Amino acid sequence: MRRRTAGTRPATVLALLAAGAAVLGGGGPSGAAAATGAPQAVRSTGQEQAGQEEAESCDLTSTVPPSTVDGPAVKAIKAKDTLIIGVDQNSYRWGARNPNTGELEGFDIDLARTIGVAIMGNPAKVVLKPVSTAGRADALTGNQVDLIVRTMTISCANLKKVAFSRSYFNIKQRVLVPRSSTVKNLDEAIGGKTVCAADGSVAKDVLNAKKTAKQLVLVTNQLDCLVRMQLGKVDATMTDDELAVGQAAQDQTVKVVDGFEQPETIGVAMRQNSTDLTARVNQVISDYYADKDKGWQKSFERWVQPYLPENSKDPGLYWPAR
Repeated sequence: MRRRTAGTRPATVLALLAAGAAVLGGGGPSGAAAATGAPQAVRSTGQEQAGQEEAESCDLTSTVPPSTVDGPAVKAIKAKDTLIIGVDQNSYRWGARNPNTGELEGFDIDLARTIGVAIMGNPAKVVLKPVSTAGRADALTGNQVDLIVRTMTISCANLKKVAFSRSYFNIKQRVLVPRSSTVKNLDEAIGGKTVCAADGSVAKDVLNAKKTAKQLVLVTNQLDCLVRMQLGKVDATMTDDELAVGQAAQDQTVKVVDGFEQPETIGVAMRQNSTDLTARVNQVISDYYADKDKGWQKSFERWVQPYLPENSKDPGLYWPAR
């Protein structure tokens, strides 16, 4: 049965530049957003610094215990007969639309569908709705989606807006540059350079805190940075390491440089008043990881592992210990 999706965008000329490079594996994204917005200068304010200090004392591992009980939030979702999950459609190997089938696919998509079927019992009652990086929290608080499975970092800033499941993947911030670049490490790649990041991402916060880039260009979706780099409009891109590896696999003209920043984890996001839904999702994630035949590790081996550096392929490096 063909699964329903919502809110897709037509492909643009710039998106084709990126999607055309996706000739590996299961295909790449077909709907990258055109890069928009004027470049914005890097700056660090006292408010940002205060937020960073606050983050040091925040408990990022706190969540509700797993449960199979349907509480008010889950019952309300079942009453409307549809579970709407916010996902990405622009991140190769994580959440991207296969141009041959039109289906969304990737590591996060596997998890989203697993959660959806576990809660609703029927894939036809699960809607995968593409949302932008910057619009993830607003999509939840504005009741456009019921939960988000879209490489969303568990951070103190995000915890003020949404509730998170237990973490399901370890990530770091990495930098991509054109393959022709002679820079040797992350600091060289961003020092005095024009660097791109998705608005609302951890990469944006890291670049603002480091204050070494000449200019920070913000885009709606992280794949738009790849388009800008292809066009020579930015020198480098900072994003999650797994998304960086996916972009390098998608486009052989870019590479990941040595070094990383800010190791963190990602989780499934929900509204803060949906405690029982968070508990249900935690149960699904635990069961998904325990399923060695068709669960977390099999999805990792299919979508992520082939494009990791040889010394970083162990799945144990990416499942968060708690």
